[in-house]
Amino acid sequence: MKAKVLIVDDSSLARRTLRQSLEDLGYAVDEASEGSQALERFFLNPPDLVILDLVMTGMYGADVLVKMREINPEAKVIIATADVQNATAAQVRSAGAVGLINKPVGRDKLATALHTVIEGGHLWN
Repeated sequence: MKAKVLIVDDSSLARRTLRQSLEDLGYAVDEASEGSQALERFFLNPPDLVILDLVMTGMYGADVLVKMREINPEAKVIIATADVQNATAAQVRSAGAVGLINKPVGRDKLATALHTVIEGGHLWN
């Protein structure tokens, strides 16, 4: 079994789509639909990698990222967002994300991104 991935997104469709792709690629998957639930799962059952949406009801994704990095400074978190602004990328990079992927995420791009990050790399150019 490959690594365990936590998907955090308030869209059930986005979670379902990512879950299917990840499971097809052999990853174990857990899900959370909002920030506080994600933090609880992250703390109680630490994943190898987190795919985190930015814009969610409740906590903003960047705030979730900061708290995850407080729990585990080595946390591997990829931000998945439709926001392609350079300022957004800079914000999440400085908060400790290992990369940013644009939604919708294609399966091949997802596979490459996860492999890179799990092997200790990052997705920043």
